[in-house]
Amino acid sequence: MPYLSENEVLDLKQELRYLKLLAKGFPTIASACTEIINLQAILNLPKSTEHFLSDIHGEYEAFNHVLRNGSGNIKRKITEVFREIMSEREIKSLATLIYYPEQKLEIIRKQEDNINEWYKITIYRLIEISRKAAFKYTRMKIRKALPTEFAYIIEELMHKGYKEYDKEEYYSEIINSIITVGRGDEFIIAISKLIQRLVIDRLHIVGDIFDRGPSAEKVMETLLNHHSVDIQWGNHDVLWMGAAAGSTACIATVIRICTRYANLNTIEDGYGINMLPLATFALEFYDDDECIQFKPKLESGITCTDNDLKLIAKMHKAISIIQFKLEGEIIKRRPHFCMDDRLLLEKINYQDGTIDLYGKTYQLNDTNFPTIDPADPYKLTKEEFDLVDKLKFSFLNSEKLQKHIKFLLSNGSMYLKFNSNLLYHGCIPVNEDGTFKKVKIGFSGKEYSGKEYLDRLDTLVREGYFHEDDPKAKLYGMDLTWYLWTGSDSPLFGKDKMTTFERYFINDKSTHKENKNHYFKLEESEKMCRIIFEEFGLNPDTSHIINGHVPVKSKNGESPIKANGKLIVIDGGFSKAYQSTTGIAGYTLTYNSYGLLLVSHDPFESTQKAIEEEKDIHSTTMVLEKELERKRVKDTDNGKEIMAQIKDLEMLLDAYRIGLIKEQ
Repeated sequence: MPYLSENEVLDLKQELRYLKLLAKGFPTIASACTEIINLQAILNLPKSTEHFLSDIHGEYEAFNHVLRNGSGNIKRKITEVFREIMSEREIKSLATLIYYPEQKLEIIRKQEDNINEWYKITIYRLIEISRKAAFKYTRMKIRKALPTEFAYIIEELMHKGYKEYDKEEYYSEIINSIITVGRGDEFIIAISKLIQRLVIDRLHIVGDIFDRGPSAEKVMETLLNHHSVDIQWGNHDVLWMGAAAGSTACIATVIRICTRYANLNTIEDGYGINMLPLATFALEFYDDDECIQFKPKLESGITCTDNDLKLIAKMHKAISIIQFKLEGEIIKRRPHFCMDDRLLLEKINYQDGTIDLYGKTYQLNDTNFPTIDPADPYKLTKEEFDLVDKLKFSFLNSEKLQKHIKFLLSNGSMYLKFNSNLLYHGCIPVNEDGTFKKVKIGFSGKEYSGKEYLDRLDTLVREGYFHEDDPKAKLYGMDLTWYLWTGSDSPLFGKDKMTTFERYFINDKSTHKENKNHYFKLEESEKMCRIIFEEFGLNPDTSHIINGHVPVKSKNGESPIKANGKLIVIDGGFSKAYQSTTGIAGYTLTYNSYGLLLVSHDPFESTQKAIEEEKDIHSTTMVLEKELERKRVKDTDNGKEIMAQIKDLEMLLDAYRIGLIKEQ
């Protein structure tokens, strides 16, 4: 027993209450020692793989494929194990089976003459791949990930020793029995999904799950069922969060964007929100209006009939006008948002169809405003008020939407520090000289900047959703959530204004310009990155910033790697709406025990082609940073937590050994 000084004994007595609680989990010296041995061993395992994605924008099929193939990790592992004995075509076929086991098996059963022999070879190969994917983990962690139905069998096969020649018949008979009893398909499906799970340990979504693409709700459902995921909110995410909280301005904006991209499926089919009241309203007030400027964009593969497009255009205009009115209410209610320049309805000359902006007069391309009272332009008509009330009721009572937003709140945040990486969607607002911009928010009028600003915003967003017992605080939180969508000092938006009105109503494109925060001019500066690392308590020599939000125009030679590798932007155009601008279909990032790998992806054709024609996404991998020494668990944030647990257990051992706590 180690000798303890008088001060060390005193320290133990001060921690006695905590140590007694710890003793309930480890009631004996032997159990505490066993756990210390286990944790010490875990510290020396290789660091597990993290996967970073951003700006999914409802593109479920491409997102789902990248998630299933681990940004190419699964195919790389197959190649590492079988490059000597399998052709490229066979590797591709096995990879597709692992990505889509249920669908691929249907095709294979029709093609194979000797299906039992195929089962046997394939199961052996899948076992080898599962071993390769699992070698970084403890048996206990693998056991927790195993599918219940085949847990014992898979564990036996995965942990077969290389020298267990005497048990070869035993292992062979297990596989033969699986096939003989007709469980080959189920076993292959189970082990394929296990490989998908093991190849990526932690998933990071760096913002913007919603809008533009057709299936954001499917993306959210997938994330909700993922084994380990965190989300850094994007501006499109907080917009939906505000809508789910009951912010009418956010609700109107969400609907406007869905009508803009003819993407009503997400609202109606995905979340069960009835758009009939809006359609009825639009036909009543805009029936004779062609709504030319509001013709939907069909950039995400969505198809509509001409009649549907005409109706959606009317709905689009109707909800846009309502949005501008509701935003005006917030801007007037919160003067410290400093957004008076966005009060545009009062700047219109309704008699001659012009608008005065920044000392210049512009002709409007559309002057039909049947619901606007020039004397009180932000006042909702009775019909608009009733419509907004119905829409708010639908958003508040969508069970699936509320479930998804609660998941965003419980698993998301404004930023994340994880394993020396700082993740946030957009920017940290800075001045021209690179100093953190001070922003006034809250009832007190206090100014915030840098990390403190993001922390305060995080709190206020949550208050906007949860603070039902304080209507004043809830309303402010909802208004602030809307501000994060469009405000000039929003770290999720990062521009001086959102020129939505101008893009609809003014042809002069000089009025459409949105100036980015100085952050985006300074993001090539390693010095600025180092200042940000210090602000967030990270080591500037070993840390990275990972952003999304701004699509990287790869086709113009723009690089996602900034500031000598200190900052990485991984929005490369997941959304089909951006791919003509970026030239690719997105970047993803993986971080394993060997270093950082940046992967660029070509556009994904379809799940059907991926299965039937085995067309994987063509991806190019670039090694950003290679570790001189392989990273271990002890080098990670989880390792720090484990070392703290070991220290606590060692204190418990001391308490047992000097009699402060009795063994049970």
